[in-house]
Amino acid sequence: MTDAPLIELTRGRIVESLHTGSIAVVDANGVLLASHGDPHKVAFLRSSAKPFQALPFVERGGVEHFGLTLRELSLACASHEGSALHVETVLGMQKKIGIQETDLQCGVHMPGDAAMFKSLLQSGAAAGPNINNCSGKHTALLAHAKMRDLPLDNYLDITHPVQQDILTTFSEMCGVEREKVGIGVDGCSAPNFAVPLYNAALGLARLADPRGLSEQRAAACREITSAMTTHPEMVSGFGEFDCELMKVGAGRIICKRGAEGYQAVALLPGALGLDSPGIGITFKVSDGDAAHLSLEQYASTRVRPAVALEILRQLGALSSGQMRALSVFGPVRPIHNHGGLVTGESRPVFKLKST
Repeated sequence: MTDAPLIELTRGRIVESLHTGSIAVVDANGVLLASHGDPHKVAFLRSSAKPFQALPFVERGGVEHFGLTLRELSLACASHEGSALHVETVLGMQKKIGIQETDLQCGVHMPGDAAMFKSLLQSGAAAGPNINNCSGKHTALLAHAKMRDLPLDNYLDITHPVQQDILTTFSEMCGVEREKVGIGVDGCSAPNFAVPLYNAALGLARLADPRGLSEQRAAACREITSAMTTHPEMVSGFGEFDCELMKVGAGRIICKRGAEGYQAVALLPGALGLDSPGIGITFKVSDGDAAHLSLEQYASTRVRPAVALEILRQLGALSSGQMRALSVFGPVRPIHNHGGLVTGESRPVFKLKST
Protein backbone atom coordinates (compact mmCIF):
# COMPACT_ATOMS: atom_id res chain seq x y z
CA MET A 1 0.00 0.00 0.00
CA THR A 2 1.14 3.56 -0.68
CA ASP A 3 0.24 7.11 0.26
CA ALA A 4 -2.94 8.43 -1.31
CA PRO A 5 -4.33 11.91 -2.13
CA LEU A 6 -5.41 14.02 0.86
CA ILE A 7 -5.81 17.66 -0.18
CA GLU A 8 -5.85 19.37 -3.56
CA LEU A 9 -5.42 23.07 -4.28
CA THR A 10 -6.99 24.69 -7.28
CA ARG A 11 -6.34 27.85 -9.28
CA GLY A 12 -9.43 28.66 -11.29
CA ARG A 13 -10.70 25.31 -12.54
CA ILE A 14 -7.28 23.65 -12.60
CA VAL A 15 -5.85 21.48 -9.81
CA GLU A 16 -2.50 23.14 -9.21
CA SER A 17 -1.13 21.14 -6.27
CA LEU A 18 -1.83 17.83 -4.56
CA HIS A 19 -0.78 16.65 -1.09
CA THR A 20 -0.71 12.92 -0.36
CA GLY A 21 -0.36 10.87 2.82
CA SER A 22 -1.74 8.05 4.94
CA ILE A 23 -4.24 7.81 7.80
CA ALA A 24 -5.01 5.28 10.57
CA VAL A 25 -8.03 5.33 12.90
CA VAL A 26 -7.78 2.76 15.71
CA ASP A 27 -9.81 2.13 18.87
CA ALA A 28 -8.48 1.25 22.32
CA ASN A 29 -9.21 -2.44 21.67
CA GLY A 30 -6.79 -2.44 18.74
CA VAL A 31 -9.43 -2.46 16.00
CA LEU A 32 -8.47 -0.58 12.83
CA LEU A 33 -11.73 1.29 12.30
CA ALA A 34 -10.81 3.22 9.18
CA SER A 35 -7.84 4.10 7.03
CA HIS A 36 -6.62 5.84 3.91
CA GLY A 37 -3.40 5.13 2.05
CA ASP A 38 -1.13 2.90 4.14
CA PRO A 39 -2.21 2.68 7.81
CA HIS A 40 0.98 0.72 8.55
CA LYS A 41 3.31 3.35 7.14
CA VAL A 42 6.26 3.85 9.51
CA ALA A 43 6.81 7.48 10.45
CA PHE A 44 8.42 9.50 13.21
CA LEU A 45 5.86 11.01 15.56
CA ARG A 46 8.08 14.03 16.16
CA SER A 47 6.31 16.31 18.66
CA SER A 48 3.15 14.20 18.59
CA ALA A 49 5.12 11.91 20.93
CA LYS A 50 5.27 14.48 23.74
CA PRO A 51 2.36 13.14 25.83
CA PHE A 52 4.07 9.72 25.78
CA GLN A 53 7.39 11.30 26.78
CA ALA A 54 5.71 12.89 29.80
CA LEU A 55 3.88 9.71 30.80
CA PRO A 56 6.56 7.88 32.84
CA PHE A 57 7.35 11.09 34.76
CA VAL A 58 3.68 11.47 35.68
CA GLU A 59 3.35 7.74 36.39
CA ARG A 60 6.25 7.94 38.88
CA GLY A 61 4.54 10.76 40.76
CA GLY A 62 6.53 13.65 39.34
CA VAL A 63 3.59 16.07 39.26
CA GLU A 64 2.97 15.62 42.98
CA HIS A 65 6.67 15.52 43.83
CA PHE A 66 7.26 19.02 42.46
CA GLY A 67 3.76 20.39 43.02
CA LEU A 68 3.15 21.02 39.33
CA THR A 69 -0.21 22.36 38.19
CA LEU A 70 -2.34 21.06 35.33
CA ARG A 71 -1.27 24.14 33.35
CA GLU A 72 2.39 23.21 33.83
CA LEU A 73 1.77 19.55 32.98
CA SER A 74 0.03 20.65 29.79
CA LEU A 75 3.13 22.67 28.86
CA ALA A 76 5.25 19.53 29.38
CA CYS A 77 3.23 17.94 26.54
CA ALA A 78 3.40 21.02 24.33
CA SER A 79 4.79 22.46 21.16
CA HIS A 80 4.07 25.91 22.49
CA GLU A 81 4.42 29.18 20.61
CA GLY A 82 6.90 30.91 22.92
CA SER A 83 4.40 33.52 24.11
CA ALA A 84 4.88 35.51 27.32
CA LEU A 85 2.41 33.14 29.01
CA HIS A 86 4.38 30.09 27.91
CA VAL A 87 7.73 31.51 29.00
CA GLU A 88 6.36 32.62 32.38
CA THR A 89 4.90 29.16 32.93
CA VAL A 90 8.10 27.31 32.09
CA LEU A 91 10.06 29.64 34.37
CA GLY A 92 7.65 28.79 37.17
CA MET A 93 8.19 25.08 36.55
CA GLN A 94 11.95 25.49 36.63
CA LYS A 95 11.79 27.38 39.92
CA LYS A 96 9.79 24.54 41.52
CA ILE A 97 12.15 21.91 40.14
CA GLY A 98 15.35 23.76 41.01
CA ILE A 99 16.84 24.05 37.53
CA GLN A 100 17.66 26.94 35.21
CA GLU A 101 17.06 27.79 31.57
CA THR A 102 20.73 27.09 30.87
CA ASP A 103 20.18 23.43 31.85
CA LEU A 104 17.96 22.92 28.80
CA GLN A 105 19.66 21.34 25.77
CA CYS A 106 16.81 21.94 23.32
CA GLY A 107 18.54 24.71 21.40
CA VAL A 108 17.12 28.07 20.36
CA HIS A 109 14.72 29.29 17.68
CA MET A 110 12.48 32.31 17.22
CA PRO A 111 9.00 32.11 18.77
CA GLY A 112 5.85 31.26 16.85
CA ASP A 113 3.92 33.81 18.91
CA ALA A 114 3.59 36.99 16.85
CA ALA A 115 3.73 39.38 19.83
CA MET A 116 6.88 37.78 21.24
CA PHE A 117 8.44 37.63 17.77
CA LYS A 118 7.84 41.36 17.26
CA SER A 119 9.11 42.14 20.77
CA LEU A 120 12.40 40.35 20.15
CA LEU A 121 12.87 42.06 16.80
CA GLN A 122 12.13 45.50 18.22
CA SER A 123 14.27 45.10 21.33
CA GLY A 124 17.15 43.29 19.68
CA ALA A 125 17.06 40.72 22.49
CA ALA A 126 18.19 37.18 21.78
CA ALA A 127 15.80 34.25 22.06
CA GLY A 128 16.73 31.71 24.71
CA PRO A 129 15.96 28.01 25.20
CA ASN A 130 12.76 28.76 27.13
CA ILE A 131 11.22 30.21 23.95
CA ASN A 132 11.92 26.93 22.14
CA ASN A 133 8.60 25.17 21.56
CA CYS A 134 9.96 22.11 23.37
CA SER A 135 11.11 23.89 26.55
CA GLY A 136 8.21 22.50 28.59
CA LYS A 137 9.09 18.95 27.56
CA HIS A 138 12.77 19.46 28.34
CA THR A 139 11.95 20.99 31.71
CA ALA A 140 9.88 17.88 32.53
CA LEU A 141 12.67 15.58 31.33
CA LEU A 142 15.10 17.33 33.67
CA ALA A 143 12.55 17.13 36.48
CA HIS A 144 12.22 13.39 35.86
CA ALA A 145 16.00 12.97 36.12
CA LYS A 146 16.31 15.17 39.20
CA MET A 147 13.47 13.38 40.99
CA ARG A 148 15.38 10.10 40.60
CA ASP A 149 18.81 11.59 41.44
CA LEU A 150 20.02 10.88 37.91
CA PRO A 151 22.59 12.92 35.94
CA LEU A 152 21.27 16.05 34.26
CA ASP A 153 24.10 16.74 31.83
CA ASN A 154 23.30 13.78 29.54
CA TYR A 155 19.52 13.61 29.98
CA LEU A 156 19.02 13.43 26.19
CA ASP A 157 21.26 10.42 25.66
CA ILE A 158 19.16 7.42 24.56
CA THR A 159 21.03 5.30 27.13
CA HIS A 160 20.02 7.63 29.99
CA PRO A 161 17.56 5.91 32.39
CA VAL A 162 14.92 8.58 31.74
CA GLN A 163 15.07 7.98 27.97
CA GLN A 164 15.04 4.23 28.46
CA ASP A 165 11.97 4.58 30.68
CA ILE A 166 10.26 6.65 27.98
CA LEU A 167 11.15 4.12 25.27
CA THR A 168 9.73 1.24 27.33
CA THR A 169 6.54 3.13 28.14
CA PHE A 170 6.06 4.21 24.52
CA SER A 171 6.58 0.68 23.19
CA GLU A 172 4.08 -0.74 25.69
CA MET A 173 1.45 1.89 24.91
CA CYS A 174 1.79 1.38 21.16
CA GLY A 175 2.12 -2.40 21.21
CA VAL A 176 5.52 -2.45 19.51
CA GLU A 177 8.55 -4.34 20.79
CA ARG A 178 11.25 -1.98 22.02
CA GLU A 179 13.74 -3.32 19.52
CA LYS A 180 11.38 -2.55 16.64
CA VAL A 181 10.85 1.10 17.53
CA GLY A 182 12.80 3.30 15.14
CA ILE A 183 15.02 5.80 16.96
CA GLY A 184 16.07 9.19 15.62
CA VAL A 185 17.10 12.59 16.95
CA ASP A 186 14.37 15.24 17.05
CA GLY A 187 14.74 18.93 16.21
CA CYS A 188 15.18 19.66 19.93
CA SER A 189 17.91 16.97 20.19
CA ALA A 190 15.76 14.55 22.23
CA PRO A 191 15.31 10.95 21.03
CA ASN A 192 12.25 10.45 18.85
CA PHE A 193 10.36 7.37 17.75
CA ALA A 194 9.12 5.90 14.48
CA VAL A 195 6.37 3.25 14.44
CA PRO A 196 3.54 2.34 12.08
CA LEU A 197 0.64 4.81 12.04
CA TYR A 198 -1.61 2.01 13.31
CA ASN A 199 0.50 1.49 16.42
CA ALA A 200 0.82 5.19 17.22
CA ALA A 201 -2.97 5.52 16.88
CA LEU A 202 -3.38 2.56 19.22
CA GLY A 203 -1.15 4.26 21.77
CA LEU A 204 -3.22 7.44 21.53
CA ALA A 205 -6.45 5.47 21.92
CA ARG A 206 -5.07 3.87 25.09
CA LEU A 207 -3.91 7.26 26.36
CA ALA A 208 -7.47 8.54 25.92
CA ASP A 209 -9.10 5.35 27.20
CA PRO A 210 -6.72 3.62 29.65
CA ARG A 211 -9.24 1.29 31.27
CA GLY A 212 -7.20 -1.77 30.29
CA LEU A 213 -3.93 -0.46 31.75
CA SER A 214 -2.52 -0.75 35.24
CA GLU A 215 -4.14 1.49 37.84
CA GLN A 216 -1.01 3.64 38.15
CA ARG A 217 -0.57 4.11 34.40
CA ALA A 218 -4.27 4.69 33.82
CA ALA A 219 -4.26 7.45 36.44
CA ALA A 220 -1.24 9.06 34.75
CA CYS A 221 -2.96 8.92 31.34
CA ARG A 222 -6.05 10.59 32.77
CA GLU A 223 -3.91 13.27 34.40
CA ILE A 224 -2.23 14.07 31.07
CA THR A 225 -5.44 14.16 29.05
CA SER A 226 -7.08 16.30 31.73
CA ALA A 227 -4.17 18.76 31.64
CA MET A 228 -4.21 19.03 27.85
CA THR A 229 -7.98 19.49 27.57
CA THR A 230 -8.17 21.90 30.52
CA HIS A 231 -5.31 24.06 29.25
CA PRO A 232 -5.14 23.63 25.45
CA GLU A 233 -3.59 27.11 25.16
CA MET A 234 -0.43 25.64 26.69
CA VAL A 235 -0.24 22.76 24.17
CA SER A 236 0.17 25.22 21.29
CA GLY A 237 -1.31 28.71 21.59
CA PHE A 238 -4.57 30.63 21.33
CA GLY A 239 -5.67 30.66 17.69
CA GLU A 240 -3.52 27.66 16.70
CA PHE A 241 -5.29 24.53 15.46
CA ASP A 242 -4.39 22.12 18.28
CA CYS A 243 -5.62 24.60 20.87
CA GLU A 244 -8.78 25.57 19.04
CA LEU A 245 -9.82 21.99 18.26
CA MET A 246 -9.42 20.98 21.90
CA LYS A 247 -11.41 24.03 23.02
CA VAL A 248 -14.26 23.16 20.67
CA GLY A 249 -13.95 19.50 21.66
CA ALA A 250 -14.96 20.44 25.21
CA GLY A 251 -12.80 17.88 26.99
CA ARG A 252 -13.38 14.99 24.58
CA ILE A 253 -10.61 15.57 22.03
CA ILE A 254 -6.81 15.55 22.34
CA CYS A 255 -4.81 17.08 19.50
CA LYS A 256 -1.02 17.20 19.13
CA ARG A 257 0.83 18.21 16.00
CA GLY A 258 4.26 16.97 15.00
CA ALA A 259 6.84 18.25 12.54
CA GLU A 260 7.13 17.08 8.93
CA GLY A 261 3.42 16.61 8.41
CA TYR A 262 2.57 14.37 11.39
CA GLN A 263 -0.68 14.85 13.30
CA ALA A 264 -2.15 12.96 16.24
CA VAL A 265 -5.73 13.21 17.50
CA ALA A 266 -7.44 11.18 20.21
CA LEU A 267 -11.13 10.93 21.04
CA LEU A 268 -12.02 10.16 24.65
CA PRO A 269 -14.63 7.50 25.43
CA GLY A 270 -18.12 8.64 24.49
CA ALA A 271 -17.00 11.08 21.82
CA LEU A 272 -18.74 9.03 19.11
CA GLY A 273 -21.68 7.93 21.23
CA LEU A 274 -22.50 6.78 24.73
CA ASP A 275 -20.57 3.51 24.60
CA SER A 276 -17.83 4.40 22.11
CA PRO A 277 -14.30 3.53 23.25
CA GLY A 278 -11.30 5.81 23.04
CA ILE A 279 -10.09 6.31 19.48
CA GLY A 280 -6.66 7.29 18.17
CA ILE A 281 -6.14 9.02 14.83
CA THR A 282 -2.75 9.49 13.22
CA PHE A 283 -1.77 10.68 9.78
CA LYS A 284 1.36 11.68 7.94
CA VAL A 285 1.46 14.17 5.07
CA SER A 286 4.03 12.95 2.57
CA ASP A 287 5.61 16.31 1.72
CA GLY A 288 5.99 17.43 5.34
CA ASP A 289 3.33 20.20 5.27
CA ALA A 290 5.75 23.01 6.16
CA ALA A 291 4.50 25.96 8.19
CA HIS A 292 4.90 29.62 7.38
CA LEU A 293 5.21 32.40 9.96
CA SER A 294 3.14 35.55 9.84
CA LEU A 295 3.85 38.59 11.98
CA GLU A 296 0.09 38.94 12.48
CA GLN A 297 -0.69 35.42 13.70
CA TYR A 298 0.78 32.06 14.60
CA ALA A 299 2.64 29.89 12.14
CA SER A 300 0.12 27.99 10.03
CA THR A 301 -0.03 24.90 7.88
CA ARG A 302 -2.43 24.30 5.01
CA VAL A 303 -2.87 20.52 5.08
CA ARG A 304 -3.00 19.00 8.57
CA PRO A 305 -5.85 21.06 10.09
CA ALA A 306 -8.04 20.51 7.04
CA VAL A 307 -7.30 16.76 6.95
CA ALA A 308 -7.95 16.41 10.69
CA LEU A 309 -11.29 18.18 10.39
CA GLU A 310 -12.33 16.09 7.41
CA ILE A 311 -11.49 12.88 9.29
CA LEU A 312 -13.52 14.03 12.29
CA ARG A 313 -16.38 15.08 10.00
CA GLN A 314 -16.46 11.68 8.31
CA LEU A 315 -16.35 9.93 11.70
CA GLY A 316 -19.19 12.08 13.00
CA ALA A 317 -17.07 13.33 15.90
CA LEU A 318 -17.97 17.02 15.47
CA SER A 319 -21.39 18.66 15.24
CA SER A 320 -22.22 21.14 12.52
CA GLY A 321 -21.82 23.92 15.07
CA GLN A 322 -18.37 22.69 16.05
CA MET A 323 -17.38 22.48 12.39
CA ARG A 324 -18.53 26.06 11.83
CA ALA A 325 -16.50 27.22 14.84
CA LEU A 326 -13.39 25.72 13.23
CA SER A 327 -14.16 26.70 9.62
CA VAL A 328 -11.14 29.02 9.42
CA PHE A 329 -9.06 25.81 9.32
CA GLY A 330 -11.17 24.02 6.70
CA PRO A 331 -11.86 21.40 5.65
CA VAL A 332 -12.59 23.49 2.50
CA ARG A 333 -10.92 26.89 2.41
CA PRO A 334 -10.75 29.64 -0.21
CA ILE A 335 -7.30 30.64 -1.44
CA HIS A 336 -6.64 34.39 -1.57
CA ASN A 337 -3.84 36.18 -3.33
CA HIS A 338 -1.99 39.18 -1.87
CA GLY A 339 -4.65 41.50 -3.27
CA GLY A 340 -7.40 39.67 -1.43
CA LEU A 341 -8.86 38.05 -4.55
CA VAL A 342 -10.11 34.45 -4.35
CA THR A 343 -7.98 32.48 -6.80
CA GLY A 344 -9.05 28.93 -5.94
CA GLU A 345 -9.66 26.65 -2.99
CA SER A 346 -8.05 23.99 -0.84
CA ARG A 347 -10.24 20.91 -0.36
CA PRO A 348 -10.07 17.32 0.88
CA VAL A 349 -10.16 14.58 -1.74
CA PHE A 350 -10.24 11.43 0.38
CA LYS A 351 -12.85 9.11 1.80
CA LEU A 352 -11.95 6.93 4.76
CA LYS A 353 -12.16 3.20 4.13
CA SER A 354 -13.92 1.36 6.91
CA THR A 355 -12.43 -1.98 7.95
